[in-house]
Amino acid sequence: MEAPAAAQGPAEPSGPSGTSGPSAGPSSDVEITVTSPEQMRELGRRLAKLLRAGDLVMLSGELGAGKTTLTRGLGESLGVRGAVTSPTFVIARVHPSLGDGPPLVHVDAYRLSGGLDEMEDLDLDVSLSDSVIVVEWGEGKVEELTEDRLRVRIDRGVGDTTDEVRHVTVTGLGERWARTDVTVLTG
Repeated sequence: MEAPAAAQGPAEPSGPSGTSGPSAGPSSDVEITVTSPEQMRELGRRLAKLLRAGDLVMLSGELGAGKTTLTRGLGESLGVRGAVTSPTFVIARVHPSLGDGPPLVHVDAYRLSGGLDEMEDLDLDVSLSDSVIVVEWGEGKVEELTEDRLRVRIDRGVGDTTDEVRHVTVTGLGERWARTDVTVLTG
């Protein structure tokens, strides 16, 4: 279970490690240091501003790293219905938009051992074109859905005594993300 959000400022950047824009290659990276659950939610809110229907976001990191906290921020900014909680036991939750934005499909693939074949029952390929799909533990399972995807890796700070520091690496893959400036996430 993740710690409750503390009221603090936005995430501090640790510096971009790549570029994006029309001249960028097929992937772009940005690295961000987050020091509280509230900063993780704020990062999710900023990330949501880059997302549109058809986007796939793959989240990875150990248990308690902040994947669901980041997704909560996404849901808040996307303006979706329902509390964003970990879908570990139900595998997937659909959060319809309360406005004119896309719905959020939040998937937890932790309990799924197979690749895309096992995920087919969730009909993610059908949902992808009109939704933002966020898949926790999706590496090795959902890459075949689209070449254009955002990979978000959350790691705990090594040697950190407060247990709040997270290092977030956001990697944009494919043409869609080569044309998107993910460095705006650092601000």
